[in-house]
Amino acid sequence: MDMFKSKGWIVALTVALGLASQARAQVELATAGGAGQGGEDARWVATWSSAQIAPGPYTIDELFGANRSTAFENQTVRHVVHTSIGGRKVRVRLSNVFGVEPLRVGAAQLARHDAGAAVYPGGRRLTFNGQSSILIPAGAVALSDALDFDVPADGDLAVSVYLPGITEPATYHELTMRTAYVTAVNGGNQVAALDLPGATATPSTFYLTTVEVVAPESVGTLVAFGDSITQGAGSTVDQNRTWPDRLSDRLNAGRARLSVINQGVGCNRILFDFCGPGAAARFDRDVLAVSNVKGVIVQLGLNDIMIPALLPLFGQPEFAAETVSAADMITGLQQIGARAKARGIKVFVATLTPFCSSTIPGLCTPENEAKRQAVNRWIRTSRAFDGVIDFEAAVRDPSNPSRTLPAYDADGVHLNDAGYQAMANAISLAMLF
Repeated sequence: MDMFKSKGWIVALTVALGLASQARAQVELATAGGAGQGGEDARWVATWSSAQIAPGPYTIDELFGANRSTAFENQTVRHVVHTSIGGRKVRVRLSNVFGVEPLRVGAAQLARHDAGAAVYPGGRRLTFNGQSSILIPAGAVALSDALDFDVPADGDLAVSVYLPGITEPATYHELTMRTAYVTAVNGGNQVAALDLPGATATPSTFYLTTVEVVAPESVGTLVAFGDSITQGAGSTVDQNRTWPDRLSDRLNAGRARLSVINQGVGCNRILFDFCGPGAAARFDRDVLAVSNVKGVIVQLGLNDIMIPALLPLFGQPEFAAETVSAADMITGLQQIGARAKARGIKVFVATLTPFCSSTIPGLCTPENEAKRQAVNRWIRTSRAFDGVIDFEAAVRDPSNPSRTLPAYDADGVHLNDAGYQAMANAISLAMLF
């Protein structure tokens, strides 16, 4: 008898806790929505992102002799981010995912961006559980408190982060199409400064990985998941002319329908790490962990062909062992698609764009072109995904389909502004919903 009484008490307590938890969740959701944001019908959606990689060897920096990987000492970093959709509540996500030591963030501030390193007055302090400072463990992320702030759609914000101590080389994104600014060593806390005269310009982001806004229930996130072509290499810096930017403009003209964020990483591959984790390895963090993802556009494969073919010619013969077949690439794309669908996320896969306009020796070979064409045939005919985006057809030269149309060509592999616009125009908006 006592046993049954005990069980009844446990059941009653479980039900009571469940009801309390449900009520608390409803209050938190309504609070997140805020006035004019839809209350219980509103939720967090990513409006900007920057896929993070580890500092060190095997990056674009190493390929081209640059050194954007850095450590900080009592410095402020001001990132300029371009939003997809707007909102009246905002929060940011900071990442120490590739750190081996805890990271102390001394302060952070959000403001409307003016020009260069300057911001407009009216910036607001970001807090973490009500505190200005936070210690982010190695391998972890930190999410700021919700902040009432009028975030514009298709606009520019500045997120300034103060790093008071001496850091290890930063978790970062080495090459974006927006300029950030870093103050001098021992420059102190300048997150609230309206300008940062003398700051060093950089194309990288450091620790900042996502900006989120509260959006209506009908609006979700579409992740552009790819390599340097998704990143926008070849487009005009600071002008937001990548294909994800242009797709966002098309999708959200007049009203917010679907936020588009850019999770491209330069020289990224499907199956092997290089310039950051391979796509299969970073998929959980850069797609599945993003708030309210409804769909993902996968633009990957060129580097799986190009890197093993090219790097041995430049004194790195070990990459020849990472040569993959068209079947290997197809299997990798199938795996990415299956993982997304298991989470209820729509998957759209893009065909591989031409690379035979490149003058780099050893790239445009019959074997490499046959491999690209085989993957494209499978993408177009397999019916393995929710939709196909034919980027190749949008940018190829009709008179020589293995080459990019000259009007769209930036360097033989990447596109210029017009080329990225053509890619964005090739995406059926109806397919995405």
